[in-house]
Amino acid sequence: MASFDIDAFYAAEFAEHAAVVAATRDSLAGAFATLVRASAGALRSGNKLLFFGNGGSAADAQHLATELTVRYKADRVPIPALALTTDSSALTAIGNDLGFDALFARQVQALGVAGDVAIGISTSGRSRNVIAGLQAARDRDLVAAGLAGGDGGQMTGLADPLLLVPSENTARIQEMHITLGQMLCGALEIELGLA
Repeated sequence: MASFDIDAFYAAEFAEHAAVVAATRDSLAGAFATLVRASAGALRSGNKLLFFGNGGSAADAQHLATELTVRYKADRVPIPALALTTDSSALTAIGNDLGFDALFARQVQALGVAGDVAIGISTSGRSRNVIAGLQAARDRDLVAAGLAGGDGGQMTGLADPLLLVPSENTARIQEMHITLGQMLCGALEIELGLA
């Protein structure tokens, strides 16, 4: 069995990460600005942000909602944001009674109001429950925004704005999602005059 070249692996991972960072920076400035403006406008109008996704994207949803409701950089008033991935009773009841595909749509229907921003997170853009959550958001006149990667899957044409990381590698997409999400938190603190 050939030995593992840890040094080559280490260098290759950083090189790929750096390439995806550069490609993301060069391609998503406009979509990012649109997301910041939509989110700030919603928050100024008394609305909130709803984040959702599966697995690592669920963790990102929780992380970002927490940055906003508690603090990112500034000690400031809370910014209203929810992760639709945290209520174990709702998640298990919806999954059991209505099916896993309804997980986020049902919560958007219950908690979302016109003018809110729903941010679906899916590395592939093909998570059926994220797609259904975004469709429910559009049906209720929420802004249906998204973070995805690759070709965007079914989120393309559904989420607007869609921050589409130019990579097919799930790990690299996730790295950019949390970077873009934290940039959103920082930009909102500044845009809302809270920094």
